[in-house]
Amino acid sequence: MFGGEVGIQRDGEPGPLTDGAVAHTKRGTMKIITATSATQRQRSNDYNWCIEGEIVLPPVVICRRDRDDPDGGCGCGRGWSGANSHRATTTAVVRERELTLTEYTEAIRSSLEYGGWWPDVVDGVGLNAMVAYLSDLAASYPVGAVLEKRLNVVVRR
Repeated sequence: MFGGEVGIQRDGEPGPLTDGAVAHTKRGTMKIITATSATQRQRSNDYNWCIEGEIVLPPVVICRRDRDDPDGGCGCGRGWSGANSHRATTTAVVRERELTLTEYTEAIRSSLEYGGWWPDVVDGVGLNAMVAYLSDLAASYPVGAVLEKRLNVVVRR
């Protein structure tokens, strides 16, 4: 999915999301998307096994059961992947953190490496696309916005 072209859409709007913009708001801080338990149970199939506040990523792949239905039996079609715990959640929140783009990129790259995705499944181009997508997504919502993912669409709860 992150082999150079980003396929996830924000709020169902077609077209690419990444224009190279970075979600910096102040010197030394940037808006990022992290795991949260907020709004859990809003949907009957919500789940949260992540560490509160850890960086989240979209899944690298979505399984056959969920690929056409985010409410499929697996749950990967509606989940965010925790970069540290390598577990998942259906809710994420935009937070502002003291972090550079280089540190953020390395956190995502090392998570992908630990999970066995780097560099054979997600390479440098895919990593840059994922970082740009997540940065752009975070920049498009206010701090504190709780987000959910339904296949390739991200919406605010």
